[in-house]
Amino acid sequence: MRALCIGARALRQFRRTKVGPEMRDEKTRWVSPTKLVAPSHHRATFGGYNFVLTDAGDCQCRCREDESSLLILDRKRRFPRSFIPPHRIYRIYPTLKFLSNCFTLAMLIISCNLALAQEKTQEKPKTKPVRMGTGIMTFDTVPGWGLRPDGQSAIGPTHGSVVVDKAGNIYTCADQGVYVFSPEGKVIHSYLGGDYTRLHDMEIRFEGDKEFIYGARNANAEGIKFNASTGEVVLRLKYPEESGLNLKQFNPTAITVATNGDIYLSNGYASNHVFRYDKNGKYLSHFGTQGNGLKEFNTAHGMTLDTRYEPSRLLICDRNHQPKGRLVHYSLEGEFIDEVVTGLGMPTSVAIQGDFVSVPDLNGRVVILDKSNTIIAVLGHNPDPAKGGNYNIPQDQWVEGAFSGTHGSYWDKEGNLYVQDWNVSGRIMKLVRVKP
Repeated sequence: MRALCIGARALRQFRRTKVGPEMRDEKTRWVSPTKLVAPSHHRATFGGYNFVLTDAGDCQCRCREDESSLLILDRKRRFPRSFIPPHRIYRIYPTLKFLSNCFTLAMLIISCNLALAQEKTQEKPKTKPVRMGTGIMTFDTVPGWGLRPDGQSAIGPTHGSVVVDKAGNIYTCADQGVYVFSPEGKVIHSYLGGDYTRLHDMEIRFEGDKEFIYGARNANAEGIKFNASTGEVVLRLKYPEESGLNLKQFNPTAITVATNGDIYLSNGYASNHVFRYDKNGKYLSHFGTQGNGLKEFNTAHGMTLDTRYEPSRLLICDRNHQPKGRLVHYSLEGEFIDEVVTGLGMPTSVAIQGDFVSVPDLNGRVVILDKSNTIIAVLGHNPDPAKGGNYNIPQDQWVEGAFSGTHGSYWDKEGNLYVQDWNVSGRIMKLVRVKP
């Protein structure tokens, strides 16, 4: 289409005009720019020619009444730069009409070819899906999922989480707020600014006939609960002074909710205590402390309710525990149960569907565990140590099928996974489960 437009403009241009130098004397019959200033549709005579003068913005056109001559002064390059130099005066010579048309045709062909060649070189090769995983946990990537029509990220910098509602819509939190995607990857809604900025973790829960999102806002020292459909904030969880801990810093990193409505909020970027509230936000208790001991946390970064067990228990990501990150189980009363799995790199969050757990590792991969907590698949492993666990990987350096700072994940009802990277450009990906 661009080539046709350029070609059409070139055809109109060169049918009428011939480039000439600026006026040096009257013998050349070129009109001085100072002679071209006149009211619209005003008749004027110069050098024995009669002209009708018309103004078109910053471009003045002078035509003979018999249309055999045309003079144009282009002040601001309103015509294609590749064909007409600026600040020149142009005029038709009827005796050269045949040569002009031949030249026009040649220029039209050249301009079309050049435009088409330019568009072809600018076209990016189509990205193909990448298959990853193994066995029943095999997935294909969906190239371009979650991007705008122009191919750029739709959400901006990300350091958050992903959840999926009953209708299959995907919620992901970025620095600017919460974006809602359709399963096809189009933004259908958003909650931006104010209470929705910099949510580090989210859980979604159906209560009565409504869905609510619980969020941990580490930069704003609170947990919140808001209506997933309207965005109305219905509950805030602040640092509980009644805990008696006298903490100077409160930076929640993870949140989850028990079946009875009790809320658990982890202070993972500060004291590493996990605070327990009732469904109305009243403080009940706390547990955990900072350290690398068996019953201590070194960044209690992610957390969810592990429904694979009866009764359900808390599954917590101890991201920076030495020598390597681990998952641990605690009872809903805050009692240590056991280490689930160790040596996981830097586990950032956990999401459960049925008997399976997805565990993003900040180093650039997602680990899948089965009911026995055995690793059965590794997805999106980034072999480049410089890019794994790196926030500053711009979009033009993303590699399809390789994660860079995996931070959040969630399952939909078909068993597909949605994964968010901790990323300066804002990256969210869809992995489609391959049916056996």
